[in-house]
Amino acid sequence: MGKVTGFMEIERIEEGYKPVPERVKHYKEFVIGLDDKQAKDQSARCMDCGTPFCNNGCPVNNIIPDFNDLVYQGDWKNAIEVLHSTNNFPEFTGRICPAPCEAACVVNVNGDAVGIKSIEHAIIDKAWSEGWVTPQVPKHKTGKKVAVVGSGPAGMAAAQQLARVGHDVTLFEKNDRIGGLLRYGIPDFKMEKSHIDRRAKQLQAEGVTIRTGVMVGELPKDSKVTNWAVETITPEQLKKDFDAVLLTGGSEQSRDLPAPGRDLAGIHFAMEFLPQQNKVNAGDKLKDQLRADGKHVVVIGGGDTGSDCVGTSTRHGAAAVVQFEVMPMPPEQENKPLVWPYWPLKLRTSSSHDESAEKGLLKREFAISTKEFVGEKGHVTGVKTVRVEWKDGKMVEVAGTEETIKADLVLLAMGFVNPVSTVLDAFGVDKDARGNAKASTEDAGGYATNVAKVFAAGDMRRGQSLVVWAIREGRQAARAVDAFLMGVSDLPR
Repeated sequence: MGKVTGFMEIERIEEGYKPVPERVKHYKEFVIGLDDKQAKDQSARCMDCGTPFCNNGCPVNNIIPDFNDLVYQGDWKNAIEVLHSTNNFPEFTGRICPAPCEAACVVNVNGDAVGIKSIEHAIIDKAWSEGWVTPQVPKHKTGKKVAVVGSGPAGMAAAQQLARVGHDVTLFEKNDRIGGLLRYGIPDFKMEKSHIDRRAKQLQAEGVTIRTGVMVGELPKDSKVTNWAVETITPEQLKKDFDAVLLTGGSEQSRDLPAPGRDLAGIHFAMEFLPQQNKVNAGDKLKDQLRADGKHVVVIGGGDTGSDCVGTSTRHGAAAVVQFEVMPMPPEQENKPLVWPYWPLKLRTSSSHDESAEKGLLKREFAISTKEFVGEKGHVTGVKTVRVEWKDGKMVEVAGTEETIKADLVLLAMGFVNPVSTVLDAFGVDKDARGNAKASTEDAGGYATNVAKVFAAGDMRRGQSLVVWAIREGRQAARAVDAFLMGVSDLPR
């Protein structure tokens, strides 16, 4: 423990943001990280609790008090060693994780949580700048071959862990670049893709073969999933060529809104809209890119994906943005004695909300439901809505509250229901009631599916979730695959 009374003497230090007028002109990151002194002061607030709830609040079980103390002592090199022992990619989580560890922080019971996420961000950025992040090449090869299908954070973490214990790993990705939804779902202003590219080089140096533009099985013809595959490979071929196959694709089937008028032009899934801007940012040329320039945009869905649509629309130069959420507005401050150390229900205002509101563009609507899309000449012109109340767990319309909100572009950002079914169907993998891969984490073959030597992890197994959960699943699945191949595994749980 760094400073015994630090949590009483030092206030929480927030990361800074570049000014709104400057940052909305580009798609680069705009967060100003902590300097060394700020990180030390923030680390001094850690109580090193007898029971550190932050460890359990973190899905990868980061050893948070330890790396906090090391930062306080100025031992940054050992801090990154501790951080990397549980988290393969802290530059991802340090930027886009919502930080459930901070919700579980004991200081958060009646004060402001330690800024764990900002400390993690500072540690990994310093580690890269100092050259401490290097490939970990295995000393011995096992002769076993593993195919990892899907290169999001779960697939990348699993591939790295398996390569480091000596297996020959091939990472397959249907898109033209690896990263999954990190690459084509998260806007660059939240996480620049150079961070993924840097890790891709590390993976290759550690022996991972990366094959992009390869579709395992086939996408359904009516799929809205963006796909740049130029080659297909059958599950039978993978099972023949590899000793184990790990499926780590994302939960990519967007939740639809089948209201009257849904077939009007100008209504799109968020995952049709966001990936296109990321492609353009990467230097690709797109024909007829979906853009919000000068348009009245309605974003349906109040979560992170909806917020990303708001931030991207603001940068496009939208005339106005309205964001719908069917649930009531949550309280601005959670009831800490009631919810701590669990993830609290409270109003969350993102940087995208702030910058759009500062420009006078944004209106957030809660407890509102879409009844119909209206249009002219086949194109959407508005959204008919009604206010709703929740009684006995059921949504009830409020009489006399119908209105039509102007819309030239409607973006559906209501989450994802399941992975694209054709991959699981092609392998013959059993699915659960939600359409995810049914893969046990409890039996001797943890993460194993009903198909011999085929495993599943990440969003494909647990459903739509956080990047930090994907990393955990990838790491644990790698251990299960290693144990399957070798009879025992030294990889961490």
